[in-house]
Amino acid sequence: MQMIEIAQLPGRYAPPPVKVGGKAIDEESIAREMQYHPAATAAEAKLLAARALVVRELLRQRAVELGLLRADSRDEGEHDAAIAVLLERELEVPEPEEKACRRFFDADPERFSTPTRIAVRHILLAAAPDDAETRDAQYRLGETLLEELQRIPERFTEFAMRHSACPSKSEGGELGWLAQGQTVAELDRALQHLPEGLHDRPLASRYGWHLVSIDARAGGERLPFEQVAERVRHTLREQATRRALRHYLLVLEAEIGVEGVDLDDDSANSLMQ
Repeated sequence: MQMIEIAQLPGRYAPPPVKVGGKAIDEESIAREMQYHPAATAAEAKLLAARALVVRELLRQRAVELGLLRADSRDEGEHDAAIAVLLERELEVPEPEEKACRRFFDADPERFSTPTRIAVRHILLAAAPDDAETRDAQYRLGETLLEELQRIPERFTEFAMRHSACPSKSEGGELGWLAQGQTVAELDRALQHLPEGLHDRPLASRYGWHLVSIDARAGGERLPFEQVAERVRHTLREQATRRALRHYLLVLEAEIGVEGVDLDDDSANSLMQ
């Protein structure tokens, strides 16, 4: 279904009202809800907030229709409990079959492997992101040091103690065993793909330039299916729940009626989050 943005019309035109079964969701409620839906732009956050409120109102009205909730209830706890009972009663989510679980496991071996760890040494040649002159000078120094290290690798510790701006200089530049996400993001991304050994050029980060040696890798071993079977089942069950919930919401949208915003895949996601 095509997503329709909440209209931003020029001049004197106001955005179309958001309504569920004739009940309006006011701009103030949408504005309050926006804090729970961070997005790249305010317009996107507003759309996500409006959609989340539409989903909740659809479910509230269905719960009232089935006698699970009083129409005049203003208690958020009662609303949440009624919606939980409603979804338990009306959503049909099949239990994942063994064959489907094994297919999912076989299709994504990295997802079900032990985390990779990397033994890293580095020399940080410090330079601020906005200091072009210093960054150029430090890059040239890095190239000079790398040329010498390619000839005499044993000088890495010496160069780290002399030139590095990282506290690891006292350890000869050793960072120890790093798992993904344990160092600054831009360097972390590069480290995941480097082969073992001394990298042949300086790597950039917000702190300057890094001369990097990957001394060893460990991990990345595939886990047996039996060890992750419940995790696989949980993932497939969650995917099936999202599909069932999306279908259910689209049915309610057609039956009850929604104006001002369309539902799409994010509707199920926002409710489950």
